[in-house]
Amino acid sequence: MAQMRISEAASVLGVSDDTVRRMVDAGRLPSRRDPAGRLVVQGEDLAAVAREIARPAPVGAVADESARNRMRGIVTRIVKDTVMAQVELQCGPFRVVSLMSREAVEDLRLEVGSVAVASIKSTNVVVGVPS
Repeated sequence: MAQMRISEAASVLGVSDDTVRRMVDAGRLPSRRDPAGRLVVQGEDLAAVAREIARPAPVGAVADESARNRMRGIVTRIVKDTVMAQVELQCGPFRVVSLMSREAVEDLRLEVGSVAVASIKSTNVVVGVPS
């Protein structure tokens, strides 16, 4: 299961480290200590919080966008059949859905709580693991 430090969780949610610590302190986001004594959260728990705090983007024109956009987010849901898979990401306030082969999901080791990058161009969404 994917786990990440507080700073990584904050980056994925688009909030400050302190905000994530307050979520932990309030019991909204479960945490534990890793073997090095650092506070970590499970990716699946973070995915639930990301979905909870997501809000729709404001209506209007989008400025300063390139033809190819990359959005970092957390995997919130995966539905697989024998050949294909549907992968949902929460990228800040945006929900991104990608259809890809089941084999690609397995090769990328995607699971709920994994951090991934959606590359968007026209009608195609490509999901990969950040380097």
